[in-house]
Amino acid sequence: MNVEFKFHIAKISQIEQKKKFLSNYLIFLSTHYHNFLLFCNFAKKLNKIIMKIGIRKYVYPMLICILVIAGIVYYFFFSSMTGKDKTQYLYIDRDDNIDSVLVKLKDITSLHGMFAFQTLARHTHYSEKIRTGRYAIQPSEGAFVAFRHIKSGMQKPVNLTIPSVRTMENLAAVLSEKLMLDSTELIQVFQDSAICHKYGYTPQTMPCMFIPNTYDIYWNVTTDAFLDRMQKESKTFWNEERTAKANKLKLTPEQVITMASIIDEETSNDGEKPMIAGMYFNRLKADMPLQADPTVKFAIGDFSLRRIYNNMLFINSPYNTYKNTGLPPGPIRIPTIAGIDAVLNMVHHDYLYMCAKEDFSGKHNFAKTYSEHLSNAAKYSAALNNRGIK
Repeated sequence: MNVEFKFHIAKISQIEQKKKFLSNYLIFLSTHYHNFLLFCNFAKKLNKIIMKIGIRKYVYPMLICILVIAGIVYYFFFSSMTGKDKTQYLYIDRDDNIDSVLVKLKDITSLHGMFAFQTLARHTHYSEKIRTGRYAIQPSEGAFVAFRHIKSGMQKPVNLTIPSVRTMENLAAVLSEKLMLDSTELIQVFQDSAICHKYGYTPQTMPCMFIPNTYDIYWNVTTDAFLDRMQKESKTFWNEERTAKANKLKLTPEQVITMASIIDEETSNDGEKPMIAGMYFNRLKADMPLQADPTVKFAIGDFSLRRIYNNMLFINSPYNTYKNTGLPPGPIRIPTIAGIDAVLNMVHHDYLYMCAKEDFSGKHNFAKTYSEHLSNAAKYSAALNNRGIK
């Protein structure tokens, strides 16, 4: 009795599965009603020919079979693989195999799309050569087209934005999130003198190669190919116009970027950056220490400092511009393009000092003499004390 009951349960389950398949198939046919009408029109014309040659008795069953088979093939292999309204992305990395690829596909494809992909993968030996990449599956794309793209490595590039970050560790972390690159490997590369020298930099000036912009780049790019691309983009950025402006100032591109990194740390106000650039340039020409507070923060390794005290000014570091004249050995961050262009298009004036305004507007008071500067600094210090900022 128990065996018979289980048999009936299994039978009911099979019937339910068949009903579900038939229901989905009917829904599919209803959504392609226009195509069905076109086929009917073709069938009418074909019927006239059949009647003339007298083989209707054999052709009709054959046509019905062809229609059913064509509909099934279209449903599984050419209708939407995902069944979703938005483009879905499949990321295949170097550690993936056929099982892990199918697991990733399960979350973004329909049941019939998954069945079709598995069928195509099995009959084309896809598991023997899986290509890494970021693959876009469009809403209207069927399994046949999607599989062809994935199998042949036809991926969509990533819109990668190089951020204006403070450290190369920060950059490595961002890149590893956006691309198939390992952050630990990237940090090692950025600190490798031989690799940096290959691209014309030192570990200290390596940030100069990364221009904060948006680039189309493949997700599975190798580290070497990525660095080659960044070098190419850097050379494109330093066109004749920018290079001529740097030469006129008697600054190298690396020096321009280093100064720009300090200016970006001083203010986020792009309109004031050319004024600040002019002030630092005046100090360079006069062989005066830049005395830039952001370089002290960089030397200490604490960018959260809101106030710099006298005892901090004596830290022993080549980046400390209170102890050393000239520019630091490299940028203290990856500067913005606005910061770089502010140096190249600096305002020429006679100011040698600046201090943040006491209204905390983000702007600065500029001074030509040290006494004027002390007066401005006293106002700002009093404002800090009033707000309890330490």
